[in-house]
Amino acid sequence: MTGAGADGSAGGSSPRTGPFRRAERRITGRFTVTMRPPILQLLKAAAAAILTWFVCLLIFPGQLPIFGAIAALIVMQESVDQSLTRGIERVVGVLLGVSVALGAGALFGPQSWLFVAAIVVAMCVGWVLRMTPTSTNQVAISALLMIALGGLRLGYGFERLLETAIGAAIGVALNALIVAPVRTLPVHQAVVSLTVQSSAVLRQIGDSLAEPRDRAWLSEMYAAARALQDERSRVHGLLRQARESLRLNPRGGRYRQVLADDDELFQRLQPIVTQIIGMSRAIYDLYAPDLVTDPSVIGMVEEIRRAAHDLQLLGNSEAGSPEQAPEEPPALTAPYTIPQPHPEHWVLIGSLMEDLRRVRGRVTGELQ
Repeated sequence: MTGAGADGSAGGSSPRTGPFRRAERRITGRFTVTMRPPILQLLKAAAAAILTWFVCLLIFPGQLPIFGAIAALIVMQESVDQSLTRGIERVVGVLLGVSVALGAGALFGPQSWLFVAAIVVAMCVGWVLRMTPTSTNQVAISALLMIALGGLRLGYGFERLLETAIGAAIGVALNALIVAPVRTLPVHQAVVSLTVQSSAVLRQIGDSLAEPRDRAWLSEMYAAARALQDERSRVHGLLRQARESLRLNPRGGRYRQVLADDDELFQRLQPIVTQIIGMSRAIYDLYAPDLVTDPSVIGMVEEIRRAAHDLQLLGNSEAGSPEQAPEEPPALTAPYTIPQPHPEHWVLIGSLMEDLRRVRGRVTGELQ
């Protein structure tokens, strides 16, 4: 007989845990995000739709300004540039949708299946014009709304087009004028984080050569190095969003230099990450316990640790980290040279020395 779980349910698995919880996360993950959007953006979207509603009622009394309110909501995006793009997309979609509705009505007459004909024609128009799926759907939706709400009157279609343009203009204007979104801070934090993580992995590489390590330890080191690749890709995405957020942004001027500094550091850091991943892979593949007794390796450990130290200083100083310590001097001085390595380890040592040379050059600025 199966006993009751701690929560009183049969068996040891609660409906809120185990496979039920995992299934719930898989379902909700399709329409939820890990971080809530800024509440200000939601308030601006609501304000844009409400303002559009009353403005359009003044211009077109007696007509519910549904097209305008929809446009105002759609164009409230994460950046002014995206808002303008969505606004143009919405106006073009309504223009083509109204044209499709009027054309389908003139072609097929007021038939009960006119809705189906409008959908087919709208999809064909989107395909012929090579429009995106979103834009094509805008055309179809606009055509359906036109037929459902206004019939096939040319005057009604023109009014809805003008109403859409008003809603899009209000949405773009509010997004630009009321604390226009800026996405530079996440980039700064991500670049500093990538610098710190790269420095930590570089220290691990030095530690792997300081004393004998087992395969489990080496696997963790290599996994940490490979994780830098995902972090670098994340910074790429954040940089793209930040640049986009500054385009057409009235507040962009004061943030462009900050973003340029972070971008410069990131471009300097990218090849360092590549070298660190290569060093960790070489050690993981060619490691030997007696490697730590090689005189060439003993000196290399100190040089790798100095490079890790200066890499973190580079991130602190050039990325403007609050942990900056300008009074601390760099540890790297003259380039490290080694005597002829042991024949059994010359491939690994040579590979590490070349990667270390490139890391050192990037950190000191000698390689650009």
